[in-house]
Amino acid sequence: MLAFLHLVDKISTKVGHLFAWTIVLLTGVIVFEVFTRYALNSPNPWVFDASYILYGILFMMAGAYTLATNGHVRGDILYGFLEPRTQAILDLILYFVFFFPGIIALTYAGYTFAEEAWIIKEMSSITADGPPVYPFKAFIPLAGFFLLLQGAVEVIRCIMCIKDGVWPKREDDVEEVDVEKLKASLGKN
Repeated sequence: MLAFLHLVDKISTKVGHLFAWTIVLLTGVIVFEVFTRYALNSPNPWVFDASYILYGILFMMAGAYTLATNGHVRGDILYGFLEPRTQAILDLILYFVFFFPGIIALTYAGYTFAEEAWIIKEMSSITADGPPVYPFKAFIPLAGFFLLLQGAVEVIRCIMCIKDGVWPKREDDVEEVDVEKLKASLGKN
């Protein structure tokens, strides 16, 4: 079972690493715009479209990676003091109450949204002669798929933790350094 969990973690990590490169492209676009705007006095209207499209892709495609590395924000101060079994029960409830309904809705609506954009060959309406946005809308259901896959793995982790009383090891565990230091300073180890 751990091999399956680690396989999905690796897939999410590879996807996250691949799309992390969009930040380099985004930085290049912004640097180019700053240079042309201020040094050459020649702003480019397409830069706004390009920047929000690249940022959107980065944000969406990093979701499963962040989930795989246990990096999403939560109330770690309180959560960190709970026993692993209690953490897993709380996580399991929250996955089924909030995560899965939200991500299923994102994936379903995103598919419809992307399909309609492809049918009409949607162009950006933010700037005159805006770039095509339909290829980028395909990332919405794709991101939803990767999040659903990683979410299923996280549910399996919760069930394993409830059963065993300890969290199954991740490939690369993310250490909650601040919480651990706080526990140590309060003598709660």
